[in-house]
Amino acid sequence: MTDTAPDTVLVTGATGFIAQHCILRLLEAGYRVRGTARSTGRTGEIAAVLLPHLSNAARDRVGDDFAVVAADLTSDNGWDAAVAGCRFVLHVASPIPRTPPKNDDDLIVPARDGVLRVLGAANSAGVERVVLTSSVAAVLYGRDRDQVFDESEWSNVDDPRIGAYEKSKTLAERAAWDFIGSLGDNARTELVTINPGLVLGPLLSSDWGTSGELVKKILERDFPAIPDLNFAMVDVRDVASAHVAAMTFPMAAGKRYICAQENHSMRAVARILAEHFDGRGFKVPTSNLPGFLMRVIALWDRTARLGLNDLGVHQNLDTTRIRSELSWTPRGLREMTIAMADSMIEHGVVTPKP
Repeated sequence: MTDTAPDTVLVTGATGFIAQHCILRLLEAGYRVRGTARSTGRTGEIAAVLLPHLSNAARDRVGDDFAVVAADLTSDNGWDAAVAGCRFVLHVASPIPRTPPKNDDDLIVPARDGVLRVLGAANSAGVERVVLTSSVAAVLYGRDRDQVFDESEWSNVDDPRIGAYEKSKTLAERAAWDFIGSLGDNARTELVTINPGLVLGPLLSSDWGTSGELVKKILERDFPAIPDLNFAMVDVRDVASAHVAAMTFPMAAGKRYICAQENHSMRAVARILAEHFDGRGFKVPTSNLPGFLMRVIALWDRTARLGLNDLGVHQNLDTTRIRSELSWTPRGLREMTIAMADSMIEHGVVTPKP
């Protein structure tokens, strides 16, 4: 960066897994970063999480170039102040459940209304560009999986196979594009969306979010065997790099970017974990769990219930756009899997047995 005063970037949901990796990358690139959290007084706590992972030069700037302000997706309060003076916004915050909600609107309303609050405040303040964290959940759910999906595809929220989380991501992203379109010539802010797959990679703290459930459940043998679940996976560090690239690449405005490795099975993840961690306090299952047993387990394991829509089907995605336009090259499955497991052990999320 060449300006005397660095540009300020707002990152929403600064306590989250993806958001904190985005903040790390922005600080290393020389930006001033303002994060949001639902309550005040979080700057020191989040800075303490970030500091061990920063270079010395970036660490020296944290006191001057990083702060967290209060703003909640469910309230109008705080958003005008949060975006004031920002050139860019990374809107990462969105409710992600560890178990299915009792009511779909518990996820849909805050996700949809939150993105409209952020975009409205950003446009009023003249923010140059908002990069919205969407998901492949907004691309291929409620659809037959007999094709390769690209950014032109949308999940079908009226299909009975779609879950509350997939609905929330689809409706929130649709609302974002509709809002920008409704502004017409009055639009002061550009919009880009990043649509990640299942996010693995290193944790920065003991908060593993929903993304870590896959690795955590395998290491802790929550399943007696491995169900036929398949996901397009991606390393959190590559998701962060995609956000920062989309923030500044001129031709990204008005585009969606699918951000994922190719489809991988849960058994492939289990085999990597078994190879690396068996005999180190873990005994990782790798045999196949029949689909009917997965459905039985889901009757009492509400987290397992989240995976039923992916049982026995693949997530085949075309990632040509992000690779060619953002010069994006993702890490492989082995690296992201081992990094997540190692960090879970380091932060006490899972504990090796004697």
